[in-house]
Amino acid sequence: MMYERYAKSRIEEALTDTRVVLISGPRQSGKTTLAIDIAADKIPFFTLDDATVLAAANDDPVGFLRGLDRAVIDEIQRAPDLLLSIKTEVDRDQSPGRFLLTGSANLMTVPRVADSLAGRMEVVKLLPLSQSEIVGKKSTFLDNAFAGTVPTVEDVVLGEDLIKIVLAGGYPEAITRNRWNRKQDWYHSYVDAIVQRDVRDIAQIEQLGVMPKLLSVLAEHASQLVNYSKVGSAVNLNHVTTQKYVRIFESLFLVHTLQPWFTNKLKRMTKSPKLHFLDAGLLAALRGISPDVVQKDKTPFGPILETFVFSELMKIATWSEQRCSFSHFRDKDKNEVDIVIENRRGDVIGVEVKSSATVSTGDFSGMRKLAEACGDKFIHGFVLYDHDQKVPFADNMTAVPLSNLWSSK
Repeated sequence: MMYERYAKSRIEEALTDTRVVLISGPRQSGKTTLAIDIAADKIPFFTLDDATVLAAANDDPVGFLRGLDRAVIDEIQRAPDLLLSIKTEVDRDQSPGRFLLTGSANLMTVPRVADSLAGRMEVVKLLPLSQSEIVGKKSTFLDNAFAGTVPTVEDVVLGEDLIKIVLAGGYPEAITRNRWNRKQDWYHSYVDAIVQRDVRDIAQIEQLGVMPKLLSVLAEHASQLVNYSKVGSAVNLNHVTTQKYVRIFESLFLVHTLQPWFTNKLKRMTKSPKLHFLDAGLLAALRGISPDVVQKDKTPFGPILETFVFSELMKIATWSEQRCSFSHFRDKDKNEVDIVIENRRGDVIGVEVKSSATVSTGDFSGMRKLAEACGDKFIHGFVLYDHDQKVPFADNMTAVPLSNLWSSK
């Protein structure tokens, strides 16, 4: 099934004024499909997953690009030297939209790549499908939130239906499988393939065999503050090596370390990042959590739901008019807000995630501390919960149904 990808218009706009555009995101998130869709029959398409094409790009990168006015090059991280030739080529002919690239590794973490294409390339993230894209409703949650508008409640999803949506994740291949065992088989095969191929492409790893086990240990620590020593001890790695390996998983868009929000007004803040996975379905598979498990015990659902909300907000940000940065808030008194979203003007939105159907004023205690620290820059605080009612707790603090995340009004 072909899903409409809402980041498409942003990519097409970038191609009108930028020499190189990179669609960056995890494998199997739909980057190639989208790039082919944008290119149609008008632009030559090359994939570096093809051994012959890869050999040509690596052996003679200058010759590979010679004569190409425009091109789509898929999985560019497999031939990083080609990027240096692309720089030379787009400096020679500075027309916009010359190269549309896709990459399954965050190339901007590679210094020589980031330096060589600075000012020449725009990066647009493409994560797995958002719930908005799955149901065909373009979410306006972030635009509404920063405008100070509380989203309209529509098509509320609750209880068991919500659990199924969260645990399925957003990878197109996985969500088409009907049985939960088959969905989770896909996720485990996916992790094996990433470790065997893509980790080798981007890093020299002394202990490749420990990577799948490390990812499983990280899954047990999802939605928690990161303690590299504690995580590493479970697989006999020191904290330095553990941090290095986690960064590799980050560059492959499997996990994300969410940095703490900071202000000089508050001195007593935690400095630890929080660990999230970028797909709730992958996290659920690694933890062996399916709907029947949650029906018996809802405890493990909370961290997976928080990961789901975080990844949904990251996806919505790829097509929002806002340009957002994400962090978390926690002070030394353990007042916290799960997700803090800040736009370029410094306006702040807070999002707290609850898996239950009730919200109390105590659930806004961290939000009130955040609002106090932000002053006039605090726009609104939301507690997302498993209910169908929108309930105001203050002028700028509201409990709203979780399915408001994919509301188009």
